[in-house]
Amino acid sequence: MKPLLHAQLINNPFDDAGLFIEILWERRALLFDLGELAHWRPAKLLKVSHAFVSHTHIDHFIGFDSLLRIMLNREKGLKIFGPQGFLDQVQGKLRGYTWNLTAEYPFSIQAFEVYPDRICSREFLCQERFIPREEKEEPFNGIIAIDPQLKVQIAHLDHLIPTLAFTLHERFHINVHKDRLEAKGVVMGPWLQELKAAIWRGEEENFPLQVPCLKGGSIAKEEMPLKILKGFLTISPGQKIAYVADCRFTEDNVRKIMAMAWEADIFFCEAAFSEKDRDRAEERAHLTARQAGELARRAGAKKLQVFHFSPRYEKDPESLIQEAEGAFRG
Repeated sequence: MKPLLHAQLINNPFDDAGLFIEILWERRALLFDLGELAHWRPAKLLKVSHAFVSHTHIDHFIGFDSLLRIMLNREKGLKIFGPQGFLDQVQGKLRGYTWNLTAEYPFSIQAFEVYPDRICSREFLCQERFIPREEKEEPFNGIIAIDPQLKVQIAHLDHLIPTLAFTLHERFHINVHKDRLEAKGVVMGPWLQELKAAIWRGEEENFPLQVPCLKGGSIAKEEMPLKILKGFLTISPGQKIAYVADCRFTEDNVRKIMAMAWEADIFFCEAAFSEKDRDRAEERAHLTARQAGELARRAGAKKLQVFHFSPRYEKDPESLIQEAEGAFRG
């Protein structure tokens, strides 16, 4: 079974933070943190529909400008989420440039400022020189629904400033069995995305779909109910990917991280310092590699990937990886 979500850190462990998650076969992607992006291929970044920023230290947010430049003259929108103060920071970024020649550009940004109990938003349209429209506020329950298939869970952590942790959930995974289709003369094609969408929406068993079938050497459409079409599929638990960037090792943070990373398929966790430099980690409000490993083990994560190392370990990055893995494997 090929997974739907393909996750990749945007930089090496010593450079800016960020995680690119591509939704395979769907020409879209999500970004978690916006470290330096200039070296990434525009074709990749143009797939991004949503970006989630843990906090706005420069190594987590400087890539906003690169993303903006690539998307500017494209007919698409970007939804971007961040912590307290985020709306003014996005607006400040946009105010830093002159927009007198962009009246025909269709690009737009919806920015969201996430609090534990509410979410505030402003919309910025390129055609309106990114002057913000009226701010809106809605209750927030900790979940952002990307679509019927995917959702992002958000928790507030402490990094001496508010910072956000994220978990991407795939509700369930749908795998198509090509051999079953061929045995019944059913032709693969774009209709399979319609089939998957109907299942994610929760349509009734008698919901009809037009299906291309091979008959007498030619292809003809045949109406089939969802109940029959499910026989060509296997439905299994979806992926879960957790992302935790800069934060302190406090009791409250640990409790929240454990909940976010619980039984995650992949847990991406910062590991800025070695355990021998734990005092420095506490001073800088970061985790050690050992703490990252312990969190992953206690959360029952299937795989741990540490990142965001301090430059002091550039000559020996393996020591941090081994420290984290040692704690993770117990």
